[in-house]
Amino acid sequence: MKIPRCSTLRLLLGDQLDRHHPWFESADDNVLYVLAELRQEATYVRHHIQKIAAFFAAMHCFAEALKSCGHRVVLLDLDETADFDDLPALLDHLLEVTGADRFEYQRPDEHRLLTQLEAYRGRIDQPSSCCRSHHFLLPFDAIRDSFPADRQLRMETFYRRMRKRHGILVDDDGTPTGGQWNYDKQNRKPLPEDVELPEPLCFDNDAGALTDRIRRHGIDTLGTMEGDRLDWPVCRTQSLELLEYFTEHLLAGFGRYQDALSSRGWALFHSRLSFALNAKILSPREVIERVLDAWRGDPDNVPLAAVEGFVRQILGWREYMRGIYWSRMPGYADCNELDHRNELPAFYWNGETRMACMRHAIGQSLEHAYAHHIQRLMVTGNFALLAGVDPDAVDTWYLGIYIDAVQWVELPNTRGMSQYADGGVVASKPYAASGNYINRMGDHCADCHYDAGTRSGDTACPFNCLYWHFMERHREWQKQNPRSGMIYRNWDRMDEQRRSAILDTAERYLKAIDEL
Repeated sequence: MKIPRCSTLRLLLGDQLDRHHPWFESADDNVLYVLAELRQEATYVRHHIQKIAAFFAAMHCFAEALKSCGHRVVLLDLDETADFDDLPALLDHLLEVTGADRFEYQRPDEHRLLTQLEAYRGRIDQPSSCCRSHHFLLPFDAIRDSFPADRQLRMETFYRRMRKRHGILVDDDGTPTGGQWNYDKQNRKPLPEDVELPEPLCFDNDAGALTDRIRRHGIDTLGTMEGDRLDWPVCRTQSLELLEYFTEHLLAGFGRYQDALSSRGWALFHSRLSFALNAKILSPREVIERVLDAWRGDPDNVPLAAVEGFVRQILGWREYMRGIYWSRMPGYADCNELDHRNELPAFYWNGETRMACMRHAIGQSLEHAYAHHIQRLMVTGNFALLAGVDPDAVDTWYLGIYIDAVQWVELPNTRGMSQYADGGVVASKPYAASGNYINRMGDHCADCHYDAGTRSGDTACPFNCLYWHFMERHREWQKQNPRSGMIYRNWDRMDEQRRSAILDTAERYLKAIDEL
């Protein structure tokens, strides 16, 4: 591709597809925007084929949208960037061929890229600048004050502050709309058999050219993509269509069934907007406002509990994870409070396990690059925690397999919430649970090789025996947590022979973990 000359070169990363950024308020013939399919971004972990294809496809759509508004844009594909070892090498080339006397970029949301671009900016001769993202509801400059290093900030506290800060679901007197800040108790129901599941809205994006390039360049991927057709929204029109579908067909059932596990479907009542949000195709503000509009327009059919539960995910949890990430990095990526060192079981990569809940959660992840939050936290994440898997390995898997996984949101969710590797920065206790939770919230156990009601023996549910093995090996550490006292009292009242049988089963399972 012939690259035109310019005065200012502006870099856009694959998760900076924000049409509403001030950069794009008016076209300037002196400015050239560059987007690039980069090998470094496709290989820093082993990604799902749909994840790479979706980000690349979204970049192409965004480039065309900018061009249609009069902006000068160059998008370089893998064939055109193959000769450059990394992003700085490509930027050196671009500054030379364009003759640009100024370099600008938006602040990356991943520490890895921020460090790389800051180092690059420090060594080039051209004047340069880094501008902030306008995507998030908590400005980056406010993170330090909101997340002080010497104090612990729980998500619920942060969430209530954000509600007040933005006037969302807050009445004029500062109290929560409806009288409650949190409707979790109404939002934790299993899915009844007679509740009909809507079909997930999927798109028919032809990703053949993208996947051909990915394969030709020898990029190692995981998962599948049937017929090289991409189901995910990769442009703003499709993303808005998915938002409308969620508010019209899914929102009413989202709240009460958001924690449900079911083999009947892979999307249930979840919005699946996380990729569009994390690529910045949609803004959190517009998503929240659309959901609030749906509730205001039809409060009889759209429960406040469902709306609050969804708002909490976007305004609370998503912004909270970003705050934790940037207030704790880079050291946060090395946290391993429980000193877990085991390898990730092989079935995480192929779904071949006799555990029905794990087989379904991993299988749909490989097929769709997606699993909802309870599958991630209480099934695959819970099992890795109980099995003592090294959080580095867990991070790598989560960051690679999910289409919405960018490090600022993945790392605190995985290392903090799921694996408790941060020692309580995010969660007040480990999210460890036996098979009873999975049986109560889902329908997998009825058809499982293992018995959800059994703790020892050859057909004991691995979650059951591994739960008690986890609790026992971390007894001295866990005893300091007041929320764990009752659990240990119940365990200690158990017959010693029964406890030994449970721990022996767990030991056998851990030694042959790939065969479970």
